[in-house]
Amino acid sequence: MTTITTPTTITTPTAVTATTAVKPSPARTVRRVAWLANALFWTAFAVLEGVNHGWLAVVLAVVFFIAPDLTFLAGAKDAHKVEKGRLPPRAVPYYNAAHRALVPVALIAAYTFGPLTWAPIFAGLCGWLAHISFDRAFGYGLRTKDGFQRR
Repeated sequence: MTTITTPTTITTPTAVTATTAVKPSPARTVRRVAWLANALFWTAFAVLEGVNHGWLAVVLAVVFFIAPDLTFLAGAKDAHKVEKGRLPPRAVPYYNAAHRALVPVALIAAYTFGPLTWAPIFAGLCGWLAHISFDRAFGYGLRTKDGFQRR
């Protein structure tokens, strides 16, 4: 009689990590998709303004798109003292002020109803609002006074 043996595999339990993935709620997903649609709209509007009004409108749209993240420089001196993902508390007020959507929306409304009609300014405001919208769509929101992401 022939006996067939199969090799056995011994498994050890895997290490459990301290952090586990949190499944986003449907409401959070809907909000992020809405922010993404908003970001694509304002990006398209900024591009349209650049095409219609020339290189200066393009430059201002790009500058205003990048400018909100320059607020990180306010905390550059203290950046080595904080853990990854946290903004130095010194930079938080500047970061939050530059990342509030109400600011460019109010300026767009003022531009629309005010006497100023220089199109590159409007292109810049579209770029700024696109930046904020992309941040919200990708999960980067305002910060707490300690520099952590608000949830």
